[in-house]
Amino acid sequence: MKHPVDVHVGKRIRHRRWMVGMTQQQLAEKVGIKFQQIQKYETGMNRVSASRLWDISSALSVPISFFFEGIEANASLEGEQTLPGDILGDKEALELVRSYYAIPENQRRQLFELARVLSDAA
Repeated sequence: MKHPVDVHVGKRIRHRRWMVGMTQQQLAEKVGIKFQQIQKYETGMNRVSASRLWDISSALSVPISFFFEGIEANASLEGEQTLPGDILGDKEALELVRSYYAIPENQRRQLFELARVLSDAA
């Protein structure tokens, strides 16, 4: 049975990999493993060891804490995942995030502030 923490970490690995436009094969090569192992990590079938998570965080340019963000809100006590915030599974949302990060930082901050104002007005 998959542990909800392993599933959450796997999804965070997949989302970050998608955000940076990296394939499973590319990540596997950077980490020194086979892409099938990345698949197993991303689905939560295999648990990621601490040293491997360190390598993955380095390859994806994020701190290890990134993989645990939001876990309190996503993992239930019964071991089931409830992921209403799993928005990056949507291709349109993923494309929006990639486009957002392609914008120069100064303009990105302005766009973020505009989005915040519009969401507060809704």
